[in-house]
Amino acid sequence: MTEYLTKSGLSVHPLLVDFVEKEALPGTSVSVEQFWDGFAAMLKEHVPTNARLLARREELQGQVDEWHHKYGPVASNPQGYEFFLREIGYVVDEPADFTIETEGLDPEISSICGPQLVVPVSNARYALNAANARWGSLYDALYGTDVIAQDGELAPGKAYNPARGAAVVARAAEFLDSAVPLAGGSHKDVTGYHIVSEGEAKVLVVDTPAGRTGLRDPGAFVGYAGTERAGEIVLKHNGLHIILVIAPETPIGSTHAAGLSDVIVEAALTTIQDCEDSVAAVDAEDKVGVYRNWLGLMNGTLEDTFEKGGKTVTRKLKADRSYKDVNGNELVLKGRSLLLVRNVGHLMTTDAVLLDGKPVGEGLMDAAVTALCAMHDKGNNSRTGATYVVKPKMHGPEEVAFACAIFASVENFLGLKPKTIKIGIMDEERRTSANLKAAIYEARDRVFFINTGFLDRTGDEIHTSMEAGPVLRKDEIKSEKWIASYEDRNVLIGLAAGFSGKAQIGKGMWARPDDMAAMMDAKIGHPNSGANTAWVPSPTAATLHALHYHQVDVFEAQKRRHNQELPGLIDLFSMPVQAPNSLSREEITRELENNAQGILGYVVRWVQQGVGCSKVPDINNVGLMEDRATCRISAQAVANWLRHGLVTRDEVTSVFERMAVIVDQQNEGDPIYRPMAENYHSVAFQAALELALHGAEQPSGYTEPILHAARRKVKAREAAKQA
Repeated sequence: MTEYLTKSGLSVHPLLVDFVEKEALPGTSVSVEQFWDGFAAMLKEHVPTNARLLARREELQGQVDEWHHKYGPVASNPQGYEFFLREIGYVVDEPADFTIETEGLDPEISSICGPQLVVPVSNARYALNAANARWGSLYDALYGTDVIAQDGELAPGKAYNPARGAAVVARAAEFLDSAVPLAGGSHKDVTGYHIVSEGEAKVLVVDTPAGRTGLRDPGAFVGYAGTERAGEIVLKHNGLHIILVIAPETPIGSTHAAGLSDVIVEAALTTIQDCEDSVAAVDAEDKVGVYRNWLGLMNGTLEDTFEKGGKTVTRKLKADRSYKDVNGNELVLKGRSLLLVRNVGHLMTTDAVLLDGKPVGEGLMDAAVTALCAMHDKGNNSRTGATYVVKPKMHGPEEVAFACAIFASVENFLGLKPKTIKIGIMDEERRTSANLKAAIYEARDRVFFINTGFLDRTGDEIHTSMEAGPVLRKDEIKSEKWIASYEDRNVLIGLAAGFSGKAQIGKGMWARPDDMAAMMDAKIGHPNSGANTAWVPSPTAATLHALHYHQVDVFEAQKRRHNQELPGLIDLFSMPVQAPNSLSREEITRELENNAQGILGYVVRWVQQGVGCSKVPDINNVGLMEDRATCRISAQAVANWLRHGLVTRDEVTSVFERMAVIVDQQNEGDPIYRPMAENYHSVAFQAALELALHGAEQPSGYTEPILHAARRKVKAREAAKQA
């Protein structure tokens, strides 16, 4: 039994006390008393509001359920449905036109467009890899993925394949020809890159079989390092840097006529270090681990040592890259991605801190502690001194205003300048999508991004319309017009609010990390839509997706879209239900199996091992990135079909038991995995099944309450065994 410590009237877990007082506070101007007094006052002020807002969610959901009981699906009376939502306050009046007023944003947010990584900050190795993914080797990204065909003479193999290497070099030359073309000829034919003096400045000249030439835009050459024989040449296009590595003595450089051994591209401009959907943090011990890694990223001390290829590797944060500009002055390029932190939403509570003997809102604790840790950033992350907090799962403008009030309280007791904490609004809940303009207005002097999280958004769509009728199959949902309306409204409302050149408009995750060729075909749609960032699942994906921002001038795309007609709310609420008897039993079973496998494959690692984000093979053995958002979709889909009689409770249980065998087989190579099919009463299996059988009753369809309870049960059993 943990003995809590009393701090300013709060009962606080000793692990959190030690972290705050011995690690997070030293090096700041905040005293121990100032922190705990301020934190306690903040909790007393905001805990009641938090509870009221959660109750309001349930009240509105109950009213929506009753409407569907009376009138059926939305399609039966779309105008009446919209009128009803306005009448109950689900949809609020829009504010007059306005322009956001946020100040002090870094250029990676306001004026440069590029990929955004999302990574669990609980995993130090992943967190460091993402922070260091500001720069990526295009040669490595092309060679190691299916962007270059992987069959025949181009198959990768165990040893280096020269034919594949040649194809990589040719594909990189195509990119250079597109982004930084020569005045004459092609980069594929270059025999020499030279930096020469022209007056007091340096210029880049290029040798080709047809003679000496230069860049079509000489201003694209911005810096250099090294010597004529070997070094780096810095180019710039659409705000992003490209580095040509000239190293003729290296194995790759020796095969190139100009000694070009690699093309380094500026890739993950920003990274969300996640405390939420990709993290399994259920108690004080877990939360302190999350906070400790975030602190290490802010003060630059985070390291991770691991075995790789039989060698011990220590990963650290990379330093800035130093060059000379064309006039011989110092040119410093940031070595790391600009780091944002995603707090948890308003729903969950934590017993790491007790107020009047009751757990407090976990989001309130996140706001205070992550902001405290960010005070250790002395300009290595944000050059402007901003703290970027992504706030997920907010339902409507009132909850956005509440988040801003929390941040103001934190700034006050930490002694931060007002509006230091910026807010990223995740447009991933239906009530926020329907009221996005009003939500942005509530955060108009703090907002630094809006982002469509289509996965959680789909889960909330299913839950909100739970009583309307049986939901479509997941693959069918993706093609429905409500998603296109949702994505378009997000961009167009953001542009109307003055985001262009000021703040980010972002798009969601590519969920198939092994399918980069398809990503390159599909994800160019994001910058074309006017979004100046989009989520990718890995540093390699960031390197490849960066090419899209050279192909598309996002600010020109935003100008093109600025005055387009905004889709109406009827389109936004238009997801149809399944027609009665439209699916065969075989089709129903197949969809149920697919959902069950995804839920089981994700939940078993979450509950058994505390892994919050996993690559889980689907029923076709395609690896998909799964987190709580994808799990929410699958669980809500099964719960909906159960509610409307497409499947029975016994059928769901039987399918889950059958798919557990397959999931066990997929995890045979994991030495710490415990099979579920040997024990259907295991905590992990029962948690997965509960998400499906009782998904309709979960608040907003979220998976957190069930997952947290199951993980805590497993941790308690493990602790008891060790005692």
